[in-house]
Parts: sequence; C-alpha cells; structure tokens
Amino acid sequence: MAIVYNIAEASHAEEEIAPEFKEILSSLPTEKGWRTPNLYLFQGFWCQPKEIQAIISVQNHYKAKDSDVIVATIPKSGTTWLKALCFAIVNREKFDYQKNHPLLTSNPHELVLFLEYKLYANNQIPDLSTLPTPRLFATHMPLGALPESVRESDSKVVYLCRNPFDTFVSIWHYLCKIRPESLGPLSLEEAFDMYCRGVIGYGPYWDHMLGYWRESIEKPHKVLFLKYEEMKEDTTLYMKKLAEFLGFPFSLEEEKYGVIEEISKLCSFEHLKELEVNKKGKGAIAHFENKNLFRKGEVGDWVNYFSPSMVERLTNIMEEKLAGSGLSFKLF
Repeated sequence: MAIVYNIAEASHAEEEIAPEFKEILSSLPTEKGWRTPNLYLFQGFWCQPKEIQAIISVQNHYKAKDSDVIVATIPKSGTTWLKALCFAIVNREKFDYQKNHPLLTSNPHELVLFLEYKLYANNQIPDLSTLPTPRLFATHMPLGALPESVRESDSKVVYLCRNPFDTFVSIWHYLCKIRPESLGPLSLEEAFDMYCRGVIGYGPYWDHMLGYWRESIEKPHKVLFLKYEEMKEDTTLYMKKLAEFLGFPFSLEEEKYGVIEEISKLCSFEHLKELEVNKKGKGAIAHFENKNLFRKGEVGDWVNYFSPSMVERLTNIMEEKLAGSGLSFKLF
C-alpha cells in the first residue's frame, strides 16, 4: 500500500537542513566527511547533517508495534540481500517466485524502507497505519539510537554485519561512485585512516557491531545477530534460522518442495544484480543509481586492496575493540 506523508515529497530543495537543526549541528564535534563536507558526532556515532535531522524525527515519531521487524545493518554489509530475504520469507505465500514477485521489478530498498533515509527523511512524518503486518523497516542506526518503542516493545531486530576488512573495501568503492566531484577524490589511504579512527557514517563500526551483538546475547528473542560470511557459506541453514526468528518458519513440506532454495535463488546477489530494475533503476536510496548497490558481494576481496601495514593496523584495532566479547569474523 502507498504511504501517505503529512509533508509532501519534493525535489532537491527540501534536502536543506531545517533551521532548528542547524543549532544542534553547531554544537557537535566535526570531521571531514566521506560524501559530505562534514560528519558530526551525534549521540556517540558519526553521521551526516540530513541523517541527524531524520534520526531525531524517527526517535520522536516512530512508534514500534510488537509485530514490527527492523532490519539493522552497517552500511555495505549485505543490507540489500538481507532486505530481500526478509521480504521474501514473510511474504512467500502471496507471490509466485518466477512470475509476479515484487523483487523481480522492485529494488529491495523499495520494499523494505529505511526509517532515516526514506520514511522520516526531509522532515516528513509518514502515516504507517496502512502497512500490512508484519511491517518491515530498515535502519543503519546503532542500537542505542533506536527509539524507545523499539526497545520496549516485542518488535524484533535482525542484524547483519560483515567482516570489517571487506566492509571497508565495499564502502570505499560505493562512496567513491556517489561522492560529489566538488569534494575531490578520496584516496584509499585517506579513507582507511578515517575508517580506523571510526570516522565514517554510523561509525565507529566496532561500537555499532558490539551494541547489537551484546543485545543478541542478552535478548536472543529480540535480536538475531547474523554474519555475512556465515550466511554466504550456508545460506539454507541461516535462512531457516531467520524464518524461525521472524515467526514464519519453513514447514517440512516447504523444505521438501524446495521453497527455501527458490527464495535463496530469487534473493541471491547474482540474480538481483542481473535484474533490469537493479541495472538501470534509480532512487531506491535517495537519488543514487541502483546499479551502484551491486559490486562483487565476495568474501575476502579485501586482499586485493590491503597492504601489510593496513592489515596489521585494522587487525590490532579489532583485537583490541572486540577483546572479551566473543565476537569474531572469518576473513575468507
């Protein structure tokens, strides 16, 4: 169903920050941005001006229902894939996988909307009352930034993260494609230094990961913590875990007739990348081209970019930050 806003969508003019938020920005620590002139340290994490405005709006206005599902990720850690999987799993009785499935004609980001990039962006307040249950939403916000209603309700959070080495390479490639020419190029070395210092949208990434990781340990009924590498290695196993967590478990009959495999194929990186909507479409996220959301999706691609000193620096950081947490990653 269509979502109705009490403030109409407009073009680029409305992307300007509202005056009341400019005062907030003036009080925050700043660093050079990846895609904008500045990043701001807001509520313990770094973000762009428009994101701060939208996040405040989400925190003030979004009221989670017990049946809501929040897809949470670090940017470029498998977000598109996880959105597709969640949508396909909870809606699997409604559509034919080969004929009329929405994923064949719509980018996953259009089917599972970001709270801060779509629904509450540009100072708009959406009417979510018409959405079918369960309502699927997405966010890049850290756990601590989620509205109280998410933490206090029985809504569920599915969190996917990727090893920090591949995540860096993916985010650098993506932001180089959408970075305004007026800011000049961002070298791999400069970007890596910023990444290691935690100065990146929604970073530091290790804080982001640990927040959801610890919550998943304390409240496994509330937060499902998934790793990109493990899901790539055994997609069927983790799809079954995901479906169970979402409250839509696969039946023995569905397993027998290959439903899991059908959904896995439909949502695979290779299949989504070749769909026309993801080759030429635009606007699934802001006004950026959909094709930029699909590069390689490989595990271990970082070896083609990291020098020995980069490996040592990031390894030392992750060992320090994740020490004692029980959280670790496969790099290949």
